[in-house]
Amino acid sequence: MLRQMEPAANPGDSQVELELTVQNVESALYQLYFDPVMERKNVAQKWLTEAQASSQAWQFCWALLGPDKLPEVQFFGASTLHTKISHHWNDLPADQHDSLRMQLLSHVLHFSSGPKMVLTRLCVALASMALNLIPQVWPQPVADMVRAFQPLKPDSEGASEAPRDPQAHCLALLELLTVLPEEFQSGRLAQARRTQLKGALVGEWAVVCPLLRQLLQSQDSSNQAKEKVLRCLSSWVGLDVPLGESHELVQDCFSALSNPELFDTAVETIVSAISQPDSQRYIDALVTLTPLVLGLHDQLKRAAQDGDMETSHGICRIAVAMGETHSRVLLEQVEHWQEYLALVNMILFCTGIAGHYPVSETSSSLTLTFWYTLQDDILSFEEDKQAVYLQVYRPVYFQLVDVLLHKSHYPSEEEYASWSPDDKEQFRIYRVDISDTLMYVYEMLGAELLSSLYDRLGRQLMDPQQSAVWQDTEALLFGFQSIAETIDVNYSDVIPGLIGLIPRINISNVMLADTVMYTIANEPLTTHPCWTGSLAEWLADHPVMIAGILPMVLQGLGKPELSVSSVSTLKRICRECRHDLAPYAPDILTTSQDVLVKEIHKSSQCMWLMQALGFLLSALPVEEILGRLHSLITPHVQRLDTLAQQEPDPTNKQSIIHILGMLSSLFTTLDINRQADSLEGASSPRLTPTQSMQNPVVVVLQQVFTLIQNIFSKWLDDSDVVEAVCGVFEKSVRTLLHDFGPMVAQLSEMLGQIFCAFPQASALDLARQMVHIFAGEEHHIANIKSLIEVLTSATLTIFQQGPRDHPDIAESFMNLHAQILKRKPDMYLSDQLDVKRLFYSGILSLKFPETATVKAATLFFTELLPRCKDMPLLGEVLQEDGKLLTETLLQAVGGESPRSLSEHFSEVLLSLNRHCPALLSQWLKEALQVPGFPSAQVSAEQKHTFRQQLLREQTHKRRVKDIVKEFSLLCRGLQGSGYSDF
Repeated sequence: MLRQMEPAANPGDSQVELELTVQNVESALYQLYFDPVMERKNVAQKWLTEAQASSQAWQFCWALLGPDKLPEVQFFGASTLHTKISHHWNDLPADQHDSLRMQLLSHVLHFSSGPKMVLTRLCVALASMALNLIPQVWPQPVADMVRAFQPLKPDSEGASEAPRDPQAHCLALLELLTVLPEEFQSGRLAQARRTQLKGALVGEWAVVCPLLRQLLQSQDSSNQAKEKVLRCLSSWVGLDVPLGESHELVQDCFSALSNPELFDTAVETIVSAISQPDSQRYIDALVTLTPLVLGLHDQLKRAAQDGDMETSHGICRIAVAMGETHSRVLLEQVEHWQEYLALVNMILFCTGIAGHYPVSETSSSLTLTFWYTLQDDILSFEEDKQAVYLQVYRPVYFQLVDVLLHKSHYPSEEEYASWSPDDKEQFRIYRVDISDTLMYVYEMLGAELLSSLYDRLGRQLMDPQQSAVWQDTEALLFGFQSIAETIDVNYSDVIPGLIGLIPRINISNVMLADTVMYTIANEPLTTHPCWTGSLAEWLADHPVMIAGILPMVLQGLGKPELSVSSVSTLKRICRECRHDLAPYAPDILTTSQDVLVKEIHKSSQCMWLMQALGFLLSALPVEEILGRLHSLITPHVQRLDTLAQQEPDPTNKQSIIHILGMLSSLFTTLDINRQADSLEGASSPRLTPTQSMQNPVVVVLQQVFTLIQNIFSKWLDDSDVVEAVCGVFEKSVRTLLHDFGPMVAQLSEMLGQIFCAFPQASALDLARQMVHIFAGEEHHIANIKSLIEVLTSATLTIFQQGPRDHPDIAESFMNLHAQILKRKPDMYLSDQLDVKRLFYSGILSLKFPETATVKAATLFFTELLPRCKDMPLLGEVLQEDGKLLTETLLQAVGGESPRSLSEHFSEVLLSLNRHCPALLSQWLKEALQVPGFPSAQVSAEQKHTFRQQLLREQTHKRRVKDIVKEFSLLCRGLQGSGYSDF
């Protein structure tokens, strides 16, 4: 064995010290691998990591590679070598480089027969060394490695005297050649060095390629060696070796596809080689490879026929890689147009491969992106060329539509029931992808495609024998829906016919009924963000057709399995067509009330349904609304009354929240003012409410107010129930706006009472909405003012006691007072509002770690500061506590608050600088003069610069944010660390 290297840092270490070090390392390794106690394993792991970093590691690693050591010990020795070479290379004197190279080659040869994990780590170590020496010290590493591994050359560099195993040495050489590019790819290198190394390695391809070809073609090469050759080629492809120099080797790889043991690796290699974008430059090579891809078509057909999913999937990947990566280049080779058309048809075969995705085939989904690419490339040509290509490829795209519709077919109900939930979800996503593709294809095929689908659907529905196969009808409707999302339904001559056909569809099958519902509502099936209309919108312009569609939707409403689609469809119709639904209102309300009482739908769908009914009621004659509304909600109010009288328990709680949620949803959309606005200017508008007529929602709220008070009394300490109750009023205020006025007095009184008894953030949020709407109305201001005083007093008590456990209350309180300052700042003139304590509560809120609370507090201050000049009381508070505010902001920016919040603090600093620059200048000067404030990381000079920069900016918000962000990084010691980008 060659001389063990002396460590550079400690050349005087003795052999005894070395043995002790090796023993310690081995003991730690035994502890790491075999000790059952995790804590001791962790200690060993930490110690071994430190040992690898020590200068001793250059020495003990070789002893760990001794033939008498366990494979785990040898592996650690090899890993240590790699760590030292890759991370501590500069510790090794240059005069030891040759010695290290010889030892590494020798050990690679020695371990060529295994263990495999040790061999691989040694190869990685040698590759890392080569990357450190290329090209100045080791100009041709690959050629030297190949020579070192030649059989029976005892005088060659690094060779052993013992007879060699040619097969093992060949595999070891291939391993070494494989990891060399991989080590380059994973290394952290400067860009200039990376470019230099890549060029040097690509230059070595001239040595590697002939060797790989020879081994792949040789009859004597084992399957193991050929698989190594394929993996080696994949590794070098990652360096962008020119396809022009490797296409013959890639051609050789196709022969490996007939070998089942090599098939998967050969597919990966071929796909890697032909997917390199740079390979588009080598047109001759691509033209040469295309027939080889086409030659796989028979093997593909046999695999598909035999149900061999692995083989069909692999060949499909190769065909798609060739067609998708190089579609434009191959399209332009007009003399080879038939070959490319054959490749396109081969990919079409892959798209339509027999079986249901993902259960009995997994290949078709791979092809969908290809059809986008080909279409884009065809449509990107100038007009005359485009016309020629369209003549060739439009028929292919019409075939593609047929194939995609067939692939979108559901299996039989029995088979579908046997699928796992994961398979069903994958199939759903697959259909979404198909829908996206169909929508895209429409751009090429146009209205002709829509007419074709309509004609086919018509023939099918008129033929009882054909319409019995529900999957065919569903697929056509699915295709129609996918394409209709891209067209303006108001300008399509097919839409009236489709609306006329839909009532003929038997929706006894759930999947078909689902598609019918979504087609009417046109709720987007696809991931495409752009759709222009819905059949429901079209129905609004052609109300005569509603009579044929609505019964199907109401029929679906009674089926739990159609819950989502039927409710969303009804909601869409009620929203778009509400002014024409009066004749159908009794049926809609009766059916809806029935399914709600029977609890057919889940809670979220019940909310949607109530929103739908809100739209419907809004458009009825005003004199009818209250009666219909009472009829609708009475069973639910009665149920709520019963629940309110019972003792609180979790079941009751969920039922109460559910009913309150339904009322909130109903009141969100029940807006008679919207009806009046939409009918404004009409020749004969319906009756609109007079000044003396109360809004129906207000009438109902007044009638159930006592009931709501009862709920409050029982559930006052439950934030979920309180939030649900407040939600009913908040949604009503948002929708009714000033019509909510009659409720203001009693709601203000109740809100104040419940908040004083048990403070909840939702009560503050509701009060904020009331301030927003009614603070400017003289006849409501007294009630609003009284409410604000009560809420403020109670909340300030919480702040006095310690608000840290109530970030939601602090947030809502700050938002409430920001709204007051915005809408009615003269409320701050009240003797009942302790402005000084309010100011201090804002400062406390700035110290919260929650982003929402800090943001609300900054909003409070940015609304308050501009009013300090006009309101002497606010000005006095600012004079007294402005320095404390400034110090709090600096502490937060300096590290006490998360760095992500610095943007919000900068807004308050900007507002201070705009409205009291002289005071801010003084406060900053005094605060920043304190040593170590706001951080020991910043110097006095840096603090002075920050102050000067900040005081110069009174208008540019972005600039102030950058100044504060930069100062925050300095305070945290992160300046220039790379964290400033995050």
